[in-house]
Amino acid sequence: MTRVVDVSRVGVDTGGTFTDLVAADGTITKVPSTPADPSEAVVRGLSGLADGDGVVPDVLCHGTTVATNALLERRGADVTLVTTRGLADVIEIARQDRPSLYDVWADRPAPLVRRERRLEIAGRLAADGTELEPVGSIDELDLGGLDGDSAVAVCLLHADLDPSHELAIGEELAARGFDVSCSHVVSPQFREYERTVTTVVNAYLRPRCRAYLEALGPLAAEVLVMTSAGGLVPVEEAAEMPARLLLSGPAGGVRAAAEIAAANGFADAITFDMGGTSTDVCLVLGGRPEPAGERSVSGHPIRLPSLDVHTIGAGGGSIARIDAGGALVVGPESAGAVPGPACYGLGGSEPTVTDADLVAERLTPGVDLPGIGELRADLARVALERAGVTAEGVVAVVEAAMEQALRAVSVERGVDPRRLALVAFGGAGPMHACGLADALGMPAVIIPPRAGVLSAVGLLCGPRQHDLVRSWPTPADHGGLTDAVAALASACTAAVGGSGPELETAVDCRYAGKSHEITVPSVDAFADEHWRRNGYDRPDTPIEVVALRATARRPAPLAVTDLPDVDRSTATGPAVLAESDCTVYVPEGWRADPGEAGALVLRREP
Repeated sequence: MTRVVDVSRVGVDTGGTFTDLVAADGTITKVPSTPADPSEAVVRGLSGLADGDGVVPDVLCHGTTVATNALLERRGADVTLVTTRGLADVIEIARQDRPSLYDVWADRPAPLVRRERRLEIAGRLAADGTELEPVGSIDELDLGGLDGDSAVAVCLLHADLDPSHELAIGEELAARGFDVSCSHVVSPQFREYERTVTTVVNAYLRPRCRAYLEALGPLAAEVLVMTSAGGLVPVEEAAEMPARLLLSGPAGGVRAAAEIAAANGFADAITFDMGGTSTDVCLVLGGRPEPAGERSVSGHPIRLPSLDVHTIGAGGGSIARIDAGGALVVGPESAGAVPGPACYGLGGSEPTVTDADLVAERLTPGVDLPGIGELRADLARVALERAGVTAEGVVAVVEAAMEQALRAVSVERGVDPRRLALVAFGGAGPMHACGLADALGMPAVIIPPRAGVLSAVGLLCGPRQHDLVRSWPTPADHGGLTDAVAALASACTAAVGGSGPELETAVDCRYAGKSHEITVPSVDAFADEHWRRNGYDRPDTPIEVVALRATARRPAPLAVTDLPDVDRSTATGPAVLAESDCTVYVPEGWRADPGEAGALVLRREP
């Protein structure tokens, strides 16, 4: 008999190994991802929600890896950059820091724009908006070889403060049919290198992402897409600004994890999402995931609002090997969905973390995975032995890498992890959480309900959101700052639409003479935050403001805690708790008890 599933709203998270779906009534399904055509897995997953019947949700809330994968694999468009005369090489000169201080062979990724496609144009503005030289015409540019579908990034000097020159050039190019990304729209913030790279990345990703996102349109009455900042936007907006989607799926999981942690009495926590390909961690303070104004993806600085998610290449599919120096290394290479870990029995022969977990009895032998079938411990043992590694060694190495990631978002930012809960989710997170909590002295591990598909839950329950950032032209002069923040907040509220949205504002501040800023709610909060992060403040040094921020958020009609509870019971370690979407490993000396909102709370036994 066909199940009756509430598909008024469906969350869909496309990961590197699995595509997860959660309906409004808590029904879940999990299907292998299809990297060559991600939308195909979405279609199969929607059919799976109702036992093969076609499903057309009222609202489909989507998190996608298409933008991230296109950038990592350099499968974007051929981009032409139009910039101010003399600045064509900014994208290659970059900064004076080195990507790996002690590795003489380490290098930055090659620029996404070839030298011959970096075109300089006349015109220059001063930082105060004074025109030093009139803007040129695109007739002076060598546009030979470009057709109407060519991607063009326009990034002119000081366009973050005065977009007039950039508007003129962008409008001329758009009138000739080019696909144009302008920096004053994509990333209107100071620092020419970061603004240029972010604009180029947007142009590079847009053709591929637009085609994929447009293909999702017929799958639901309305399609919303999660941005890196943790909010949903209409699919049309997402298609125009794909650089905002580089943390699309993980951001949903972070939001859901923060809500479950707060429901269980932990407003301060670290979210720990271990999937098949990577591990994502994020600090949550006061129930709010920490934001970031910039992050690096595949060596490219992306200067856009996002959640401060720290990612490493360590997941269930991460491949273990002995390197040339005789050391055991795990990842970042992954077996992915195809052929997958050796224990899947789909042709994979290299040992992975999942194989090690199975042999170490953190997974139940013979358990079935959706779309995969029975896990085979015999194949896992053969793969480990052939590579000359042990299950215990693989687990120790991957947990050491994940411990460093947890320290990066807590200890390195002046936050004591001994007062934080660890919220573990993803298909593999609950198998490794207690070992990490032990290493950092964390008091509790929280396993949310539907932990294996929590990012999809976060998408299902994600808010509509609009984020705006603007450079502040006079860092040392705060006159008019309050009115400017209010105006930005008003514009943000209008953009998100609806009635009564939640509103947050912030400013990016630094001490005079410093080159790095911190985002704080107000100038008055800067000194305390600087002390927390750096261990000192400078009471006699002027504070500069370099950017203003506003976020308007309209909550979803469904909260994470509104979903039906899952059936969980007390367990004393050592125990392996096999659930439909993940496996929870309770080590000896730990106890698992049902918590609030369907969570499982693990603590050390007295």
